[in-house]
Amino acid sequence: MIKKCLLGLTLVILVSLGYFHSVGSGMFGGSWSSESVTSGPRPAINRVEANTDAASQILFGDLHTHTNYSIDAAIFNTQLVKGLGRVTPADACDFARYCSALDFWSINDHAESLTPAAWADTVKSIRLCNAEAGDASNPDMVSFVGWEWSNSDRKDAPNHYGHKNVIFRSWEEGETPTRPIAAQGRTVWHKIPSVMIGLISMADSRDVVNDLGWYLNESGRVPVCDEELTADRLPESCREVAATPSTLYRKLDEWGLDSMVIPHGLAWGTTNPSKADFRDQLQGYQARYEKLIETYSGHGSSEIFEDFQRVGRSENGGLYCPEATENFTPCCQQAGSIVRSRCADSTSAACAAEVDNVVAKFLAKGVPAGRDIVPDTSLNDWAGCGQLENQFQPASMYVPRNSTQYALALGFDAAGNPKQTRFGLIGSSDNHVARPGNSYKETNRILYTDNKDVGRTPMFQRGADSESGGFYYTGGLVAVHSQGRHRDAIWNGLNRRQVYATSGDRILVWFDLLNGPEGAAPMGSEVVQEQSPRFKVSALGALAQRPGCPDSALAALGADRIESLCGGQCYSPGNRRKAITRIEIVRIRPQLTPDEKIAPLVESPWRIHECPEGASECTYQFEDEEFLSGERPSLYYARVIQEAEPLISGDPFGCVYDEAGACVERNYCVGEYATATENCLHIAEPRAWTSPIYLNVPNAAGDH
Repeated sequence: MIKKCLLGLTLVILVSLGYFHSVGSGMFGGSWSSESVTSGPRPAINRVEANTDAASQILFGDLHTHTNYSIDAAIFNTQLVKGLGRVTPADACDFARYCSALDFWSINDHAESLTPAAWADTVKSIRLCNAEAGDASNPDMVSFVGWEWSNSDRKDAPNHYGHKNVIFRSWEEGETPTRPIAAQGRTVWHKIPSVMIGLISMADSRDVVNDLGWYLNESGRVPVCDEELTADRLPESCREVAATPSTLYRKLDEWGLDSMVIPHGLAWGTTNPSKADFRDQLQGYQARYEKLIETYSGHGSSEIFEDFQRVGRSENGGLYCPEATENFTPCCQQAGSIVRSRCADSTSAACAAEVDNVVAKFLAKGVPAGRDIVPDTSLNDWAGCGQLENQFQPASMYVPRNSTQYALALGFDAAGNPKQTRFGLIGSSDNHVARPGNSYKETNRILYTDNKDVGRTPMFQRGADSESGGFYYTGGLVAVHSQGRHRDAIWNGLNRRQVYATSGDRILVWFDLLNGPEGAAPMGSEVVQEQSPRFKVSALGALAQRPGCPDSALAALGADRIESLCGGQCYSPGNRRKAITRIEIVRIRPQLTPDEKIAPLVESPWRIHECPEGASECTYQFEDEEFLSGERPSLYYARVIQEAEPLISGDPFGCVYDEAGACVERNYCVGEYATATENCLHIAEPRAWTSPIYLNVPNAAGDH
């Protein structure tokens, strides 16, 4: 009897595994593509307001959007995780046009997963989206085509080049690449066992999972192109691979199409080695492609440089635990603090020995596994260790030497050769739900951020055993000072670096050098300055939002699609402008020698201007009398701070403060806390970051 039961159980298991394998391998699935985009254009009265200056407009966009053609998005959008199902490039077009009411956007699915059919459908959808934009000289919206190039070798910091979005000016027939260029032929997603994919069918439509399995396997089977052939001689059906940025630029040169490459994900410890250093990327940096850098996204801010280490290494190669700084506590230090707090006598030699022993074990095991060394601890016990604290919506597990400020302060590459970046600063969403510009309202955490729905499947919420899941935000925008609404005007503004980033609100900002040699010079300019520079920053607060959606959006999409696509809410500005509270100026003076320390070169903030209380408009003029005497290049950018309001994960730590303002309890937006508080709203200050103005002193040693 027992043998028969065991045999029956074995057969059931084998049949189940066979079924899940069949579903996960896509045996019953097939290709899918976008539905047609909704007819446009958006009415002119519902387009984002322009600058009152008739010669220039401030337009808002999102240059970083994923659909289910990115395999990670396809998996996370299943019923098992987020419950959104299949999201397509056509969905992204409709959302950008009617939900978020953007002026421009781009699609950037991971090149490593795109198949020839998926790329063809992407280009087709972008063409259809632009075809519905109305008058080409004054469209309601411009849609750019592109992809994401993702070199994500987290084990090898010197050869880790991060993630970069490639965007093209044109989308017409014959004006786009035949295939995207990937950083590698296969990814970790291609290695997922088919049985694991099949298991998703237990909670989702079998058809959806069948097609997911088919796409995953079809993507994995795309052969790598012959590296000896130039782009124009390669077949359509292969995956073009460029393992380094230098190879990527060579291949883009072969295409000969007008394009730009935008680094992003700079300081995310979730996708970068903890020892990643932007200096390693400078040898391959080419300003003609890399004109912009994504400083803020739905994964947080990568702006700030803080001089800290997670683990120290002595001259003889041994590991040691660095001291904590004002805004960063290494987790090895916190491990020791927890053990010390449990000692009967925290000052005893026995306690000191126990602390030293735990710290040594923690260093040997590393993060996050080292946390298991200290038993019976909660996330709150670890007190925010390993995270950058006291900064606006930081990226999780912050990597400081990959931050924007650090990149801007470098003057030399890893070989000691003179090299300096000239970036314009932008924000984007980097959402994986085909919702470009999803930051217009803080009303739907699961839809508007990359958070997973822990109520569905806790195992997929990264924060279930780590606080990282609390560091997802609604995302940012890029604003461009443009001489028109059409494609060329927007592209030219991006190329001039006449752009700024926002954390999501559509704050209006102008930043100019007033006394350049040829008169006023706007943000993004590079100027040889022969006198003390004088600057002006002007800002207008974003328009407060009204609930619901404009009638035109309801008429175009219908009530059901407004709910499913837009979450029942659209960009719908009222008449009241939010207050601008202050303007902060950051000054960075890049290195003059390869061994010059970075921290003293970054003055953040250098100047602070408090705006009139409650004023929606604020202007600040300032001068740098030290510029000429310093005899070195300098760059300046402005942070414009808007009145505080509740934001999704406005405080990713979910702090409870004591009377002195110290964080005494942390409630990360994960697990039961996330479910109980729904949107995890916390008071924070929305902001904008202008592109720098780069000043050189004539004949200065650092003028390279």
